[in-house]
Amino acid sequence: MPKAKSKSSKGNARTTARWTADQDRTLKTLIKQNTPTRVIGLKLKRTEGAVRQHVQRLGLSLRPTNRSPYG
Repeated sequence: MPKAKSKSSKGNARTTARWTADQDRTLKTLIKQNTPTRVIGLKLKRTEGAVRQHVQRLGLSLRPTNRSPYG
């Protein structure tokens, strides 16, 4: 009789490095410089999705700050 599979999360869980305070500072600086999300991810060695998710978690915005209100 085959053994039942255990419900271990090994093999299924993604391991992610925690964001450091230094990375948060760099992220905020790059956002202020209107750096594209893809470039931010490359500089911080994160995926674009991870950057977007962390920005949202911090309550920040990736929208450009130098946009003209007149179009």
